[in-house]
Amino acid sequence: MFVDIAKIKIKAGNGGNGAVSFRREKYVAAGGPDGGDGGRGGNIVFQVDDNLSTLADFRYKRKYVAPNGENGASGRKSGRRGEDLIIKVPRGTIIKEAESGAVMADMSGDEPFIAAKGGRGGWGNPHFATPTRQVPRFAKEGTPGEEWEVSLELKLLADVGLLGFPNVGKSTLVSVVSQAKPIIANYHFTTITPVLGVVSMGEGSSFVMADIPGLIEGAGDGVGLGHEFLRHVDRCRLLVHIVDAAGSEGRDPIEDFEIINKELEKFDPELAKRPQIVAANKIDLATDEQLERLRDYFESRGYEYHTICAPIAEGTSELINAVWNKLHTLPPIKKYETESIPLEMFEKQDDKGFTIKVIDDVYFVEAKWLLKILQRTDLDDYESLQYFQRVLISSGIIDALREKGINEGDTVSIYDLEFDFVN
Repeated sequence: MFVDIAKIKIKAGNGGNGAVSFRREKYVAAGGPDGGDGGRGGNIVFQVDDNLSTLADFRYKRKYVAPNGENGASGRKSGRRGEDLIIKVPRGTIIKEAESGAVMADMSGDEPFIAAKGGRGGWGNPHFATPTRQVPRFAKEGTPGEEWEVSLELKLLADVGLLGFPNVGKSTLVSVVSQAKPIIANYHFTTITPVLGVVSMGEGSSFVMADIPGLIEGAGDGVGLGHEFLRHVDRCRLLVHIVDAAGSEGRDPIEDFEIINKELEKFDPELAKRPQIVAANKIDLATDEQLERLRDYFESRGYEYHTICAPIAEGTSELINAVWNKLHTLPPIKKYETESIPLEMFEKQDDKGFTIKVIDDVYFVEAKWLLKILQRTDLDDYESLQYFQRVLISSGIIDALREKGINEGDTVSIYDLEFDFVN
């Protein structure tokens, strides 16, 4: 079965912990600190694989976890970094944060995308040595890796999408004008997976045509193959609408055309405005009166109209040339822009607990929900930093630090962030 939408959980590796260790050296207090830093956790990385055409693999595996970084060791030995976990997806996959729906990446190009960053390794105790703290007996734990629930949605990358009721000849047209070889038979829904065909227009020139499985009335509401395949028309720059000129299955081709366009508008009004070229297929079975009626109808409504007999390639060259010429006037294939995940989403979580540990006058604050806000906060941006400070106040962390006895100038450590407390 063709699968073009999935939801999975991803978890980057945690950073390894820093080590507490002292070297054995004469005349050096407690031997001197020499604990190594922890290794960084592995990232979760998405990568395009053109050998994949569906998201079927994600039906069976729903959770992906990258390796953790190793802990530091004595002798200032740093822990080994966790390996990145590579997740391969078909080209055209949109990655969204599941709860907010924000687009994290559009996997249309070849660049890999780091969806979840591994946690940083914790510092070993030498980092905490100061003139007044020469024997630090603590180190920093590694930070947790980012964790997300993401939705994957495959939207085919095609210049041209073929529309039409089942059995009007879309698959036949693709097989005639490209090297694609879809399964063709004389019954509804022969095509149950979209088929991409590359149409060559001479040396170094080509475009991609998608045979979208036949749509039926109610597709915009998800009836039949509905939403599963309407989403693949979304990226197409141009639509070629194929009708059965002879009405060989007892349907009126004009009614079919109107029904499908209504389904497009119901699914996405912008999609219904996409440029369309109409191709009347099966002209060998149609009467002159039928063909004249169709030409009058479509041309009177401003559509470019062609007649073809796909099995014997009659009229297909003229149609493909018209498509090629039209594509030169249209913008490139739609690419989805990335969106920021709203920080307020993490602030509103039900579990807003936190813990504060005090070791040698360093106040360590830990809160899983706060880590996600910190990971998405640009500390070099004034407004972003102000927002983070407001979160510390509204969550009660600042008050809790005061209750713990924090003084002006004491160090506060929140995962990767350290700062001196100011009253």
